[in-house]
Amino acid sequence: MTLLCVPIFVTDDMVKLRGVALRACEAGADILELRLDEIGGEAQLVPLRQFLRHAPLPCILTCRPISEGGQSELADTERWEVLQSAREGQAAYVDFELAAASRVDLTNSPRPLILSAHDFFGRPNRLANLVLDLNASRSEVNKIAWTARSIRDNIEAFELLQTREKPTIALCMGEAGLISRVLAKKFGAFLTFASLDNNSGTAPGQISIEKMKRLYRWDALGPSTKVYGVVGSPVAHSMSPAIHNAAFENAGYDGIYLPLLVNPGYESFKAFMESFLAFEPLHLSGLSITIPHKENALRYLKERGAEIEELAERIGAVNTIVIGKDRALRGFNTDYAAILDSITAALNITRQQLAGYRVAVIGAGGTGRTAVAALAHCGATVVVYNRTAERAAALATEFTGRSGKVVAAPLEKLCDSCCQIYINTTSVGMHPNVHASPLGERLPAFTAETLVFDTVYNPPVTRFLAQAQAAGARTIGGIEMFIRQAAGQFHAWTGHDAPMDLMRKVVESRL
Repeated sequence: MTLLCVPIFVTDDMVKLRGVALRACEAGADILELRLDEIGGEAQLVPLRQFLRHAPLPCILTCRPISEGGQSELADTERWEVLQSAREGQAAYVDFELAAASRVDLTNSPRPLILSAHDFFGRPNRLANLVLDLNASRSEVNKIAWTARSIRDNIEAFELLQTREKPTIALCMGEAGLISRVLAKKFGAFLTFASLDNNSGTAPGQISIEKMKRLYRWDALGPSTKVYGVVGSPVAHSMSPAIHNAAFENAGYDGIYLPLLVNPGYESFKAFMESFLAFEPLHLSGLSITIPHKENALRYLKERGAEIEELAERIGAVNTIVIGKDRALRGFNTDYAAILDSITAALNITRQQLAGYRVAVIGAGGTGRTAVAALAHCGATVVVYNRTAERAAALATEFTGRSGKVVAAPLEKLCDSCCQIYINTTSVGMHPNVHASPLGERLPAFTAETLVFDTVYNPPVTRFLAQAQAAGARTIGGIEMFIRQAAGQFHAWTGHDAPMDLMRKVVESRL
């Protein structure tokens, strides 16, 4: 059983400590780590020992020096004395640093003992030697934590857990190391840490116990849990973990969906894919791909000779990867289907009937390209409006004549457009710039028959949509596209229909 540990910085306010400890217990913690960095005198230790005798959960005592991420300025022997004195209150464990242990006499130390090593600058140069030293030490539990240089460092942490000789804590710190904290249970770690709230973490990358339990489905994780995630940079803001994990739970599916921070560039993406695919115990089963890796994903899949959806290859971007048996890869683009299905559902028409529509696509970036390719594939007449006329013209030239007709027009002429459907694929109007609109102040002649679609989903009603609604037009918000593309991914990975109403509620509640 992997314990869920909430760390608490201890002051001389025992009433506050008891309140925080009770909150951690109610939140689902299994054990507490009491940080005694600011405790030193006997006057503070007496009430602490009394608290420990009646603590609501087992406690680990530690007093970290500044050199290992703590705040204590005491000498090693003094810190050890503080821990031993406090332990008389019946703490479950004492955590002391391996480096400091060589300078302190641990011969008669009470059991059990956690010996730890931390590196806040990167992977320890002598990681293998550290493991050997810990295994040869007096510890009952080994702990190693380092700041991840990249997401690939997590694999090494998982390998340490798999090959452990003693109960082991192996964690990568920082945003890139988040998955080592969540998946600690999958690989049988002794414990992992979660802060009581978003503001009380004791190490970089530590997430709250609420996120661990609710967002990342801690109680449902096990050795066979399949791993999915969103690959991007940045990725911490993504709402995909919330909707996919909620969908997994709704379906009773043994999966976990995580944010996977992969640095920009093809080589970073390729290195991530190669290392994560090779580590079979991870059970990596599917990926969402977002900025800046959609083109990198397509290139990688082509190099691997993977099966790629025809329109995804034509668009030049993959946003979904399915990983099957023997690590067989398939690539899709669920963005284009989400765009088409959002429109056809709103108009109550088929995709084939789009051939009778004239569509204005605002923007020639990745989403604009996807919209143009999808609509042209269905035979629509598409007019591309973009701030840079050359990009609009190049996009029109590439996709015109495949089925539908695609032309470019100057952005300043958008107000004179006579299209039936308008799609904003730019980020104009996205939070926090909520007062901006790609239309400016001059609107086309919107009517009750006009459909206006904004792919921006935060805020749910952008100024672009508000302008259209005020003119009497029908509208589609970006949430609809976001949910539909996620639903396509969920079905591709699990074979189950996605609970779209639930997904929509999750997004709306977070916005």
